[in-house]
Amino acid sequence: MVRTSDNGGRGISCFLIPSDSEGLSADPAERKMGLMGSVTATMRFDGVRVARERMLGSEGQGLKIALAGLDAGRLGIAAVATGLAQGALDLALSYAKERIVFGQPVADHQGVAFMLADMEAAVSSARATYLEAARRKDAGLSYARQAAVAKLIATDNAMRVTTDAVQILGGAGYTKDFPAERYMREAKVMQIFEGTNQIQRLIISRDLSRR
Repeated sequence: MVRTSDNGGRGISCFLIPSDSEGLSADPAERKMGLMGSVTATMRFDGVRVARERMLGSEGQGLKIALAGLDAGRLGIAAVATGLAQGALDLALSYAKERIVFGQPVADHQGVAFMLADMEAAVSSARATYLEAARRKDAGLSYARQAAVAKLIATDNAMRVTTDAVQILGGAGYTKDFPAERYMREAKVMQIFEGTNQIQRLIISRDLSRR
């Protein structure tokens, strides 16, 4: 994104910059609590020159392109968060059915059984919410508010479900012998990127006020 004029938000343009451009470099990779399979680093642009032919869209459309990308990205994050929550639920359920306490499986104890029920409800509601938004996108309808709702619901639910999975596994859930602790760490960032969930609430409320 580059400012190509002083016309406020309409003065920002989007460029595709080759990775071998002179002056383009990356800082050392960030040390993160999760997302170990994805390298994250700050990019440095030191006098980088880019040909006009590298512009994406028309001049001044950069902000619009970026916001459109965020809407679609939020759908992707909602889907990933739902899959993560489903994995945590599957793990917790399997463990609770196999772990015997006081002569019966943990899953048969009402306290754990109700936790599993709430986890299933959270996963199902997240899946239904992001699918609704995705269908609107596929149909060519506006979906910014629905994408924000999906991202908010799915990621908050994923954080809750993965935390409960660690709880159900007990001490084992706090060890790296099981993936529950990783699921919980991975869920946290989903409440942050592509706009924090506080920003999603702002987007939703502003859209509602215009209706």
